[in-house]
Amino acid sequence: MAARTFPDMPTPSSLLSAYASMSTSIMLFRTMFDQLFPRELRRYIIDTFRFYWKPKSSKLTLVFEEKDGITSNQMYDAVEAFLCSRINPESERLRITKSAKENHINVKFADSETITDSYEGVPVTWTYVRQQQQNRRGGGGGGDGSDFDYHGHNVWAAERKYIELKFEKKYKEMIISCYLPWILQRSKELQNQKKVVKLYNLQSSAYGGGPGGYIESVNLDHPSTFETLAMDPKMKKAIVDDLDLFVKRKELYKRVGKVWKRGYLLYGPPGTGKSSLIAAIANYMKFDVYDLQLSCVGSDSSLKNLLLRTSNRSILVIEDIDCSLQLPDRKAPIVSKFSEVMSKFPEVKTTRDPMFSLSGLLNFIDGLWSSCGDERIIIFTTNHKERLDSALLRPGRMDVHIHMSYLTVDGFDTLAANYLNIHDGQDWRFREIKELIKCKNVTPAEVAEELLKSDDVDVVLEGLVKFLKRKKIEEEESKDGVDDDDEENEVREAKKVKIIS
Repeated sequence: MAARTFPDMPTPSSLLSAYASMSTSIMLFRTMFDQLFPRELRRYIIDTFRFYWKPKSSKLTLVFEEKDGITSNQMYDAVEAFLCSRINPESERLRITKSAKENHINVKFADSETITDSYEGVPVTWTYVRQQQQNRRGGGGGGDGSDFDYHGHNVWAAERKYIELKFEKKYKEMIISCYLPWILQRSKELQNQKKVVKLYNLQSSAYGGGPGGYIESVNLDHPSTFETLAMDPKMKKAIVDDLDLFVKRKELYKRVGKVWKRGYLLYGPPGTGKSSLIAAIANYMKFDVYDLQLSCVGSDSSLKNLLLRTSNRSILVIEDIDCSLQLPDRKAPIVSKFSEVMSKFPEVKTTRDPMFSLSGLLNFIDGLWSSCGDERIIIFTTNHKERLDSALLRPGRMDVHIHMSYLTVDGFDTLAANYLNIHDGQDWRFREIKELIKCKNVTPAEVAEELLKSDDVDVVLEGLVKFLKRKKIEEEESKDGVDDDDEENEVREAKKVKIIS
C-alpha cells in the first residue's frame, strides 16, 4: 500500500514574515491615504465605505419624539399612556409620577427599560430613552459658574425624550396603518378612565355683563352613576344607548352638515333626580361640566364669549330655565327677576341690567356660534315644561325630552339596594311600601331622606311606611279642599250668570 503524501505545511517563521509584510503594506497605504486626501474627503470616503459594506438589518425602528418642534407630539403621549398598561411584573425599574391635580399615582417605565408586545402575532419591542444634550446660549459674561463654559457662553442641559419601536421591516405597513391607530384609540380609553371630571362655573367677567368671562372650577366628586339612579331601568338604558350612539357619530354629523352636539331637556317635579342624572352622565362620559347661570349673563355677546370658553367633550348645563329668567318671545329682551324687583325702586341706581334676547339664546345653542366646538352635550332642566317657548323645545335644540317622574317601584328597589343593601325584599313591609308608592306621588329625594334616618333596617322601613301613609292622608285632604273650592267656584259662577240674565 502506497503512503499518502501531504503538501508542505507553512512554517511559523514564514507565517510571521507574511504578517509583517501585510502590516507594513497596510501602514504604508494608510500613510499615503492620509497624506493624499484632505480630512473632509477622507471622512466622506470612510462613511461611504461603511454604508455600502455595513450588514443590512431586518429590523425597522420608529422613533416617537416627545415634542414636534415646540408642540407636544400626540403620538408620544398616546404611546406612553398605552405602555403604562403593558408593564409586567418582571420590570426592574419603574418611574412614579403624580401631579397636584391627580388623585392617583402613575406608574411608568424608566430609562432604557424594554417592553415586549405583539400585534396580530407580530412581536414588537418598545424602549424608553432619555438623553441629556448640551445646548449653547449666546452671550458673553464669563464667570466661574457651572452654567458657563470656558468661552463665557451660557450652557444648559436639554433633555430629549423619545420612545423607540422595533419590529421586522416586512410588517411596516401593518404596524403603521393598524397597530398605531389602535394604540391611539386604546390610549384614549385609558386616559378617559383616569380622567378627573371638572365642574366649571361660567360667569361674566364684568359686573355689568361685558363681553368677557371667567371660569372657576372644582373636581366633580358627585358619586351618582346610572347604577345608583332611582329611575326606570328601560329609561336608563335608553339614555345610555343614546349617549353611546352620539359619541360614535362624528363622521355622520359631518356628512349631513350638523354640528356634533346633543341637546337634552330634563323636566319634572323637584326632587326627582335631575341633578343626579346630570352627574351620572358626566361620570359615564368623562365629560367636564360647565354650569351656566343665565341670570348672570349681561348681553348676547357675553353669552357667545362664554360659549367660546368651553372645551370639546363637555356638558353645558342650564338649570331651571323656566324660573331663572322670563323668556317672553324672540323679539322682546329677557328681563330677569332681579330687573323686575329693581324696577319698583326707580330711585335706586344699579350698574347691572341683564338684557339679552331669546334669539341670542337660540343662536347660542343652535346657530352659527354653536359650531365653535365638537362633541358637546347641552342639558336644560325645568320643573314646568309648559312654560318654555316652543322655539326652545324643537329638535336641534332639545333633541331628547326626558320626563323625570315620581318614584316608581323599580326606583324604590334601587334605593333599597343602595341605602339598605337589600336586593330582594320579600317581607310584608316591602309589599305595602310598593303599593303606597304606586298610588301616591312621592319623589326619590323624599324616600331617600327617610332611608337615612336610622341604621336599623326595621326602624327605617316602619318609618317609611308611616311617612307614605301620612303623605297619602295629606294629599287626600288637599284634594278634598280643591274639590270644595271647585264647588264654591261653580256656585259663584252660577250666581253671576243668574244676575247677568
